[in-house]
Amino acid sequence: MLGAPPPPPPPNVPPLEEDEAGAAPTSLREKMEQHRRNPVCATCHTEMDQLGFAMEHFDAIGQWRETDRGADINATIEWAGRTIDSPRTFREALVAKGDEFERTVVEKLLTYALGRGVDYYDAPTIRGIVRDLAGSDYRWSAIIEGVVTSMPFQMRRAADPADQPATTAAADAGQ
Repeated sequence: MLGAPPPPPPPNVPPLEEDEAGAAPTSLREKMEQHRRNPVCATCHTEMDQLGFAMEHFDAIGQWRETDRGADINATIEWAGRTIDSPRTFREALVAKGDEFERTVVEKLLTYALGRGVDYYDAPTIRGIVRDLAGSDYRWSAIIEGVVTSMPFQMRRAADPADQPATTAAADAGQ
């Protein structure tokens, strides 16, 4: 989330325990506590789980929810010296950390838009887009505009048609 992927998990990590039949449902947060109790797992999970817990009220497609599998969601965390208890306080904490988050989002979106990884020569473009975000209150539309008006995006080459997979006659006929 902040541009630093976690290290790979250690070998032979046991799966999370399943809920017992007839027991009260276990929330994802309660399940992840299992990892944080294991010293081998705690090193990474203590930090990265917190960020996930802060967004736990959102389901897989971004809809707000109050429960997870019947258990109430607790999305309150302590992170970066702050108590985060809502999407607003999470946003404020991310913005307070400087441009780490914005830079990561711009890099990922530029990577997607270019169809390739970013390289050293893309750094000035990324810095420029991030610098301009503050003036737009970090709006998503400003990030997209910065990417699509950037020199790397404007100058990218279209894929060679010879490298594209062959289409079927039905697809060509619009069926």
